[in-house]
Amino acid sequence: MQASPNSQKATWIWYPGDFEVWLGNIFNNRRTERGAMFPPFWKQDSHYVTVEFSKAFTLEEQETITISCEGRFNLMLDGKLQFGMPKTFTVPKGEHKLNLKVWNQATPPALFIDGNTIRTDSSWLATYEDKLWIDENGVAHGSGIYVPAAHWNFDRIDTPPSSFHLEREERRPVSCRGTATGGTLYDFGRETFGYLKVKGLKGRVSIYYGESAEEALDKERCETLDVLCEGGRLDSKAFRYVNIEKEDGAVYDEVLMDYEYNPTTVPDGMPSGSFRCSDEEINRIWEVAAYTMDLTTREFFMDGIKRDRWTWSGDAIQSYLMNYYLRFDTACVKRTVRQLRGKDPVTAHVNTIMDYTFYWFNSILDYYNYTGDKDFVREMWPRMVTLMDYVEGRLNADGMAEGQPDDWIFVDWVDFPMHKRGTLCFEQILFMKAMDTMAACAKLLGVKSDYRVRSEVLRNKIKQTFWSYEQRAYLHAIEDGRMNRQITKFPNMFAILYGLSYEEERREIMQTVMLNPAIDPITTPYMRFYELETLCLMGHHQEVLKEMRDYWGGMLREGATSFWEKYVPTETGTQHLAMYGRPYGKSLCHAWGASPVYLLGKYYLGVKPTKPGYEEYEVRPALGGLEWIEGTVPTPHGLIHVCMDRQQVKVRATEGTGWLVVGDRRIRIEKNQETTVCL
Repeated sequence: MQASPNSQKATWIWYPGDFEVWLGNIFNNRRTERGAMFPPFWKQDSHYVTVEFSKAFTLEEQETITISCEGRFNLMLDGKLQFGMPKTFTVPKGEHKLNLKVWNQATPPALFIDGNTIRTDSSWLATYEDKLWIDENGVAHGSGIYVPAAHWNFDRIDTPPSSFHLEREERRPVSCRGTATGGTLYDFGRETFGYLKVKGLKGRVSIYYGESAEEALDKERCETLDVLCEGGRLDSKAFRYVNIEKEDGAVYDEVLMDYEYNPTTVPDGMPSGSFRCSDEEINRIWEVAAYTMDLTTREFFMDGIKRDRWTWSGDAIQSYLMNYYLRFDTACVKRTVRQLRGKDPVTAHVNTIMDYTFYWFNSILDYYNYTGDKDFVREMWPRMVTLMDYVEGRLNADGMAEGQPDDWIFVDWVDFPMHKRGTLCFEQILFMKAMDTMAACAKLLGVKSDYRVRSEVLRNKIKQTFWSYEQRAYLHAIEDGRMNRQITKFPNMFAILYGLSYEEERREIMQTVMLNPAIDPITTPYMRFYELETLCLMGHHQEVLKEMRDYWGGMLREGATSFWEKYVPTETGTQHLAMYGRPYGKSLCHAWGASPVYLLGKYYLGVKPTKPGYEEYEVRPALGGLEWIEGTVPTPHGLIHVCMDRQQVKVRATEGTGWLVVGDRRIRIEKNQETTVCL
């Protein structure tokens, strides 16, 4: 491989996935409940402690390189071990191969080399395997299985991967008042996340955090608390209110916070999505949804910032989709996908939840469709195969996915009787979509497989087993060899979204299930995401806006400054704060609450890619009863701006081939020109 003097700048490299596994372990173990640490209850992998990096090259003249490692290392030139751990090394002219083996127990082994032409970058290879043997002349032979080294944006020798951290910004409370027990309650104005600072503290104070004033004032039952002594420091917390009580004559000057945020929520050079319309309540819903997304976009996409603080695959797939219409932060998507998957061997479902495993597969195809990044699919393919092998190794005698004793079958939190045992139709539809994803990715990568055939077999089994011609709906489950004929929205809306149902069936499902008030309602934003997407897909835009006003608008009317894990309109007062049998167990900032960002961008602005990475795209705007809408959708190439009222539609985009679809008309969108269509 010929090095080029004009090659890209040097960057830190490591074994693919190791940075995310290491960072994820730190991230997922920050959760506390009333001062006690609360680790995740799924397997946590570790990074490979010894990694070898290699590169072959040709030099027209000798070159001195600078070497920096995270860990201890040795260096081989053309298979010969060199002396010591040099900070610089001179490579003779000619054809050569460098191999550096890095060991680090604490953080992922990482390497940075900078020279005139020899620089660490994505062209280097990495392996964690050690299959070398040494001959009588001291020359090493053999190798492990090499893969392209991973890298991100650590492009300076003094900023290695282990130095990664989020940004901080100092903020002040908007008000404070005394409490009945002698403390002080500070209000930071809205839900926030960061590090509380008690300036000038002498002595000791007790700190009680709350997403609500009621929680912060309830010292015995609030979810998070701290005791801070003079000179001490606090870990990050989610809160709006903070109740501070002095102990034994303690004094302090003021209370501030360092707001912590992911700088890629406003990426350099990457414009963000936006939405405005004639309805101010919908505008406020979009704004709070966007803020909710920003709060839950951290090192990874997390679910709730107060309680769980973990990465969950079912939450994350929705965060990815919302992100594609808000910030288009592809780095955070890849970090989260890698971290959730972890390493082989597979010993349990992702997050221990069977449905979350299926969502993990589907998120990779979504990522490719929005970004066109084939390299990431290629990187993840081996882990997709081993995870699917695990799934198929646990199928029942009918070839369907059925929960085993150590599986968690989630589906959703429900407020009505619904068993989750046996062979659930919902799970089979997700499994079918995961198999479709495997087939599509295999075709993309040129891999021979029979995933498409297996998907079709499963598709036919689902229809034959669960479709009721009498009730015109998909039934719930097979339990103990008998059909449970309960009808819920879950399998039926996914039958529409994932292409299981043909057109006539879809119309029937809409009438018998989705628009049927006798069917038990969904009360979590998690599944309302899919419910409202189904309605949009079937053209019910006005009904969806009404649901947004009732459901998300209802949260705003209850004082929400970010959207919640669950909302039941019939609850009042502090009932809205309770969940899991705890008075303040509900997350009042939950990623799956932000779905209006996605729905308004995809189904009202009407923007979606029709070829991977927006090589081609479609704009199919819909007012849904509004007077006007306008907004922007970020893409890999820039922004697509859409403006529509009752008289006309205007679209402007920077790259790609686009088509504006209005009724029966299909008009080409020219780059860097405003395309206008009168209605």
